[in-house]
Amino acid sequence: MENDTYKTIDAPSEETLFKEKNSKFFGYAVPVTTEDEAKTILEELRKKHHSARHWCYAYQIGIEDIQYRANDDGEPNNSAGMPIYGQIQSFEVTNVLIVIVRYFGGVKLGVGGLISAYKTSAQMALEASNIIEKTIDVHYTLKFSYQNMNKVMRVIKEKNLDIVSQKMEMDCEIIVSTRKKNAPMVLEAFTNLYEIIVK
Repeated sequence: MENDTYKTIDAPSEETLFKEKNSKFFGYAVPVTTEDEAKTILEELRKKHHSARHWCYAYQIGIEDIQYRANDDGEPNNSAGMPIYGQIQSFEVTNVLIVIVRYFGGVKLGVGGLISAYKTSAQMALEASNIIEKTIDVHYTLKFSYQNMNKVMRVIKEKNLDIVSQKMEMDCEIIVSTRKKNAPMVLEAFTNLYEIIVK
């Protein structure tokens, strides 16, 4: 049975701080669902930490169609963005942006030191977050005439479906939501009803 749940964080983490040889790494994990949201948060953190040296980040967006990006922001290649992204993968979370803000402390850490510092900071940010499990939901639009209302409502109740929205006019339209693994069974239940259009 394919998995129909995914993990994400439910709210921005508290700010974390990791120190290594006078460099300070401030970590943030924030829930995002679009690239634009990620950009907005990044801009806010750049303003907040305007005197920092680097704002390195990684994000992963999507549930079944995954998009990700890792950015070293001036640090040596793959020494920051990928270690941050590695933590997103190891915590198995999605729809999340992790930004690590670095204040340089005068002592070079070397690539190995940087990889370790960014990895640890990202891990701390995720550990400071509340990770939750959500179901992957499928939505169906049901169109039917008023006289079929009881039939439809009975199935919604039996299958324990969430009603996302409803329009009751001459014809009725209800959008219902169900977790992915129950979707075929739900579709079949409505398809078996006479005079009901399911999309």
